[in-house]
Amino acid sequence: MPKSPIGRGSFDIGAPGFEPGTSPTRTVRATRLRHAPMSRRSIPHRRWRYLRRMPAAISEVLAEVDRLLDPGRFEDYCVNGLQVPGPARVATIATGVSAHAQLFELAAAERVELVIVHHGLFWGSGVAAIDAVLRRRLQLLFDANMALAAYHLPLDAHPEVGNNALLARALGAERIDPFALHRGAPIGFLATLPGEGMAAAELFARVHTITARQPLVFDAGPPRVRRVAIVSGAGADYLDEAVRAGADALITGEVPERSMAQARESGLHLIAAGHYATETFGVRRLGEHLAELFGLRHVFLDVPNPV
Repeated sequence: MPKSPIGRGSFDIGAPGFEPGTSPTRTVRATRLRHAPMSRRSIPHRRWRYLRRMPAAISEVLAEVDRLLDPGRFEDYCVNGLQVPGPARVATIATGVSAHAQLFELAAAERVELVIVHHGLFWGSGVAAIDAVLRRRLQLLFDANMALAAYHLPLDAHPEVGNNALLARALGAERIDPFALHRGAPIGFLATLPGEGMAAAELFARVHTITARQPLVFDAGPPRVRRVAIVSGAGADYLDEAVRAGADALITGEVPERSMAQARESGLHLIAAGHYATETFGVRRLGEHLAELFGLRHVFLDVPNPV
């Protein structure tokens, strides 16, 4: 197996230079993230790419993901790793946020052998029975001979290819510190912005630009923001922890009804930028890393969700 240049340690963050107040397409946003300045240890460079694409053993591909994300560190809500077996070798991988029929149909059209998602099929204690929805999803995988792997909290928490670190980097953070403990393991980051930070209105505009989605904003914090707590997905329950950590704002995906009053009474900006929209970054970057390392074809399958 080729040696990966990505480690599990922390890294320096560079700003990608988004234009505040604009709302590019998801493709433009992804292109900007992909070509933003990187640390020398963040994402593999082209010198790691094979000269031509050759199928790789799926066991080696998944072993690299396990090495990189170390899923055993987390007490998660789901099965991390291979959920549905498929072929022994893979030439094309697809990544997406959530496992469902539409994603699998798109993957089959791309002749994918391995689908990697953030939200898999199996949650909690397992499947008690297969209903019609799950049966169809599984049948799509079986008919196309595609394997499915999922990585949930490990893909939120990683300091280089994780959702929260990539959001912090896109905001131009100069430093990130672990934040949001989940059963002893941090899954988010506290991002420190350069200098005296940025105006709150500029932060809201940048989040809009980065996620290509108009965020729900509870503008309850200070005029300027220096420290931003980031927990993608459903991270509103970390609001109190963000206040204790000295954050001026909390960025997450979706929020419950009680969050508005909690943010106002805590004096903190609460930015709900969409569960889906805040969790496209990590799985896509993971796919790019695996494609670079193993010389595979990678496609990111975007199935936007307004939630």
